[in-house]
Amino acid sequence: MEQEDTTFITLYNYTKALAVALGHRDLLTRLHSDRVLGLAGEIAAALGIDKKDLAILKVAALFHDIGKIGIPDAILLKPSKHDAAEWEMMKEHSAIGENIMSALEIEDSSRASKVIRHHHEYYNGMGYPDKLVGEDIPICSRIISIADCYDAMAVTRSYHSARTHPEIMSILESETGVKHDPNLMKIFCKIIESSKFKAASN
Repeated sequence: MEQEDTTFITLYNYTKALAVALGHRDLLTRLHSDRVLGLAGEIAAALGIDKKDLAILKVAALFHDIGKIGIPDAILLKPSKHDAAEWEMMKEHSAIGENIMSALEIEDSSRASKVIRHHHEYYNGMGYPDKLVGEDIPICSRIISIADCYDAMAVTRSYHSARTHPEIMSILESETGVKHDPNLMKIFCKIIESSKFKAASN
């Protein structure tokens, strides 16, 4: 069995109960995570990252929002935009997710936990929680960031309607070099056009 398969299966076998728990807590977040896993995997395959990193990416993508288990319902499930204090609480989910994943204390869980921690860092250093800059952000986190943002805009949520593919791409392109890695965005712009995760164009 190939290295990617064994690493992913080992990690997933230890974490699949978390996926069930997240689904019961917030089904929309669980479904979003499944799509982010698929889209991030397509980006990574086009980039050609090594098999071990691909396995780490898959687990981190699937559980990038697992920390939302630790966010109060009144904030997590609020049907409108968050105020400043609520948003600060929501931002804690990446660090909570890191703590959940690292608590497994099995091989590679610490690497996956760091990817989860940093999936909201910005390429220009203005993200959270640690304001990492550019390639100091783990590459798997940079990949998940693009997939996460694309899918979040492609689906209707309580506080916004789904955007079309051209609208999403316009926003992502405006954020390139600010929020997203320019080199990864070049790859993403190519693969999304034939991806099954591509949003409707109108």
